[in-house]
Amino acid sequence: MVTDEMEVGGSQRQISYLLGGLDRTRWQPELVFFRNPSFLVDELRAQGIIVHHVPKRRRVDLRFVLAYASLLRRNGYDLVHAFSLTAELWTLMAALLARRRLPLVASVRGLYLDQPAPFWRLKRYVLSRSTAVIANARAGAAAAAQRSGTAPERFSVVPNGMLPIERQPPDRSARLRQAIGAPPDRPFCLFVGRLVTQKNIPCLIKGLAGLPPASRPWVALAGNGPMRAEIEAMREAAGLGGDIRLLGEREDTAALMQAADFLVLPSSFEGMSNVLMEAMSVGCPVIASAVGGNPELVEDGETGLLFPDDDAHALAAQLQRMSSEPALRARLAEKAAQMVHERYSIDNLVTSTSAIYERCLAPCRPSALPSTSTLDAGRTGGNR
Repeated sequence: MVTDEMEVGGSQRQISYLLGGLDRTRWQPELVFFRNPSFLVDELRAQGIIVHHVPKRRRVDLRFVLAYASLLRRNGYDLVHAFSLTAELWTLMAALLARRRLPLVASVRGLYLDQPAPFWRLKRYVLSRSTAVIANARAGAAAAAQRSGTAPERFSVVPNGMLPIERQPPDRSARLRQAIGAPPDRPFCLFVGRLVTQKNIPCLIKGLAGLPPASRPWVALAGNGPMRAEIEAMREAAGLGGDIRLLGEREDTAALMQAADFLVLPSSFEGMSNVLMEAMSVGCPVIASAVGGNPELVEDGETGLLFPDDDAHALAAQLQRMSSEPALRARLAEKAAQMVHERYSIDNLVTSTSAIYERCLAPCRPSALPSTSTLDAGRTGGNR
């Protein structure tokens, strides 16, 4: 598995889950990354997984490409799964230099709505030379198919997996609510995410301002970002100084989700939202915009509530409904937790991805690729 960087993020965690979950009697998984290590690398090495850091020092780095090509030639891999466009492009180039005909599994891990035309030309090139393409959401697969001009049937959808989150006792939730200043007599609505344009916090502020003061939930924003000052100014201009609190970056978001009465995600676009998955898994009911992969996670009225993109009036109605109906919150939370545990497990992620790997290997066994049998001489383990 190859990724440009291993800093802590959604894709990097999924890589870790896959590497740790693959059947070691069948596979010899290894990781290659180019930049930004994190504790995830240490955790993988502690599990006995071989990790290669091939340093990339500049945007175009010939020494890096040659080193990566040497690694591919030396280690005789049967398959490469790349998790970013840069990882896909450098893998194709290095494999060419190494004279290796490697099946490449490409990735689609978002909607990429802000990417310019050159990005899609490069992505089309990658997809045309890939044996398989894995998207983590149907919405992402559809967007990539349309914008790259690739046949939709080329894409396989494998949702993200997530580890079970330990539930905390009610008294800890009560202490946490008190610590962040949540009023005891008002519903507590939580937002978790970066304070960036994509998350559309202005829609949340408008929706909240449109409610009578007695009907408003108290809202906490957990996260930071370039829009913080603008959001603070909007909050004050709307007269919501006592209704919205900015918590900044938090390391206890799972605990906050369990302390909150519900979570809101008003984003303008999303792929497969880890925030929604985490909230639903711990029994925190959700309100989300009906964009991107959100409707794949949230069935309106069954596992959460949806509202049309950037519709502050509709969001206000859902905020009021969720705030005023404890029985609704309990029903949505129960169904959502059950759905997430059944559909988005690590086992499902690993099993579905392994099946795609097997299909990729079927037409290119050593007998079909003479160079592979030569490079693999002396190997005793499974596929790499």
